[in-house]
Amino acid sequence: MNPDAPAQPPALDYVRDGAEIYRRSFATIRAEADLGGLPDDLATVVVRMIHACGMVDLVADVEASDGVVAAARDALRSGAPVLCDAHMVAAGITRARLPKDNEVVCTLTDPGVPALAARLGTTRSAAALELWGPLLEGSVVAIGNAPTALFQLLEMVERGAPRPAAVLGLPVGFIGAAESKAALAANGFGLPYLVVHGRRGGSAMAVAAVNAIADERE
Repeated sequence: MNPDAPAQPPALDYVRDGAEIYRRSFATIRAEADLGGLPDDLATVVVRMIHACGMVDLVADVEASDGVVAAARDALRSGAPVLCDAHMVAAGITRARLPKDNEVVCTLTDPGVPALAARLGTTRSAAALELWGPLLEGSVVAIGNAPTALFQLLEMVERGAPRPAAVLGLPVGFIGAAESKAALAANGFGLPYLVVHGRRGGSAMAVAAVNAIADERE
């Protein structure tokens, strides 16, 4: 050894095995989160959502209609598309987990959206939903960003638009997020839903929910 060589810093002590990290992470979530009141299929989805955000207390804010996971999974198995309000949601969905090579759609950057938003007097995220058209019937909707998109969806259904098979309503934010999710949970159209009440939500949670539902191993 060269006595003049600089001393090497000590190796950092951390878990390097990916499979072990995965196993211990989910074991920690199940040990610390109060999942006892959730159906098994919903608990599995919520565990994945917690893994995406790092907050085991998320369970207290979760509300879902009876059978929403089964409804969404059946829709995917029948080939239904996943309709997303944001490209971050669409990009995060693991295509290999989708059972029927399902189409994943986000219309936010369609060139007609800015003019449509101006005409409707709303956000681009909300206006983009008007382009979902016939794809909406029987779809799985994943809203992880814009409260206005969730409000727009409810207004569209109220006007007679086709009904999705399930709505994962997880917009995040300080203005309208809590209200939009409360409106979805109280919807009078019989829409199957999953929400996280309050300000929390986001694309990562929406992605985690879709991927958990789509994964046939769950």
